[in-house]
Amino acid sequence: MYLERTIRKRAVVEGVGLHTGEPAKLVFCPAPEGTGVYFVRRDLPGSPSLKADANFVQATTNATVLGGQAFSVSTVEHCLSALSALRIDNLFIELDGPEIPIGDGSAKVFFEAIIAAGIVEQEKPREYLYVTQPIYYGDDEKHAYVLPYNGLRISCTIDFPHQVIGKQTIDLEINEHTFSRDISSARTFGFMKDVEMLKSMGLIKGGSLDNAVVLDDHEVLNPEGLRYANEFVRHKVLDACGDLVTLGAPLLGHVVLYKAGHDVMNRLVKKIRSTPESFRYIELGADLPMDAIDSGHYLWAY
Repeated sequence: MYLERTIRKRAVVEGVGLHTGEPAKLVFCPAPEGTGVYFVRRDLPGSPSLKADANFVQATTNATVLGGQAFSVSTVEHCLSALSALRIDNLFIELDGPEIPIGDGSAKVFFEAIIAAGIVEQEKPREYLYVTQPIYYGDDEKHAYVLPYNGLRISCTIDFPHQVIGKQTIDLEINEHTFSRDISSARTFGFMKDVEMLKSMGLIKGGSLDNAVVLDDHEVLNPEGLRYANEFVRHKVLDACGDLVTLGAPLLGHVVLYKAGHDVMNRLVKKIRSTPESFRYIELGADLPMDAIDSGHYLWAY
């Protein structure tokens, strides 16, 4: 029986906001079982909160933005991806402003902060969303679908008309170890030709070569180069892990992505939830068939 998890103690992540360029601070805080994941603005009257839920996704251009009546928060996917890999079910994420620290453009700072804080099991059994029939969203140009699978697996393909990127594909079981080794350090990326346009819109004031991979028409501009030869597709898997948290329950399925950004991921998550005939909620080890449990796909390390 797998139980819900939270963190042992508070953990602080500080840095700069990608778009405002202002100092940004985040505090991970333990939450009771059955809570879920919430962002909390401690600097606003009444400390309003916002659940990490697909229905609160306001925007998906370049990042996932969650919003409610009281506040919005942008670029949540890097932070949430670490929760997905570490199977953190219940957490308050306290903010003192409209942005999450961008860190180095990857999930590494969030992953390491949670590991350092410690992870504790709670008393309530975790409910997984177990896909039983294929669920598809998209078209020939870009799409995403999820297939029945006894674990969490992501196959991702990207295709950019740039000589450094081109077509890249990766296929991974997602668990704490693979995420730490293969995904958590993969940075977000962008193109120099878009920088001035974004800045004219009042965006990426905090963007730099310290928190993104930047390319001109021919090459990577970061002096240190890439962390992985296919860092770009690895980062897309990182983003997808974060967006899957808005499903509201950890997914058991094989997610296949083709040129799928945050917009497609948000629509896939909503499509999953709107087709209850294609999944069921289970407690792993309780009502999942024993042949599935014994298949060797459960690689999560607790």
